[in-house]
Amino acid sequence: MEVLLLYFLFVNILVFVLAGYDKYQARKNKQRIPENTLFTIAFFGGSIGLLLAMLLFRHKTSKSSFIIKFGIIFILQIVLVYLKLTNKI
Repeated sequence: MEVLLLYFLFVNILVFVLAGYDKYQARKNKQRIPENTLFTIAFFGGSIGLLLAMLLFRHKTSKSSFIIKFGIIFILQIVLVYLKLTNKI
């Protein structure tokens, strides 16, 4: 259980830092981090970190396609956690 918590902490910090760096790069008109990279990390447990980065840095908040894709990942994770907690999977 401790290893799992450390994994989620690491993944969320990683995606938070990457999203912040991507916002920084966007302001400087430099090479960006691909959205698929952010989505992949969010999918594998970093959705809270990406959500916090979106809110704190106002990153990708006006891009509806990003919000929709992120929302699908987030809702899917909520459903999976619920099913796991109720012992249905």
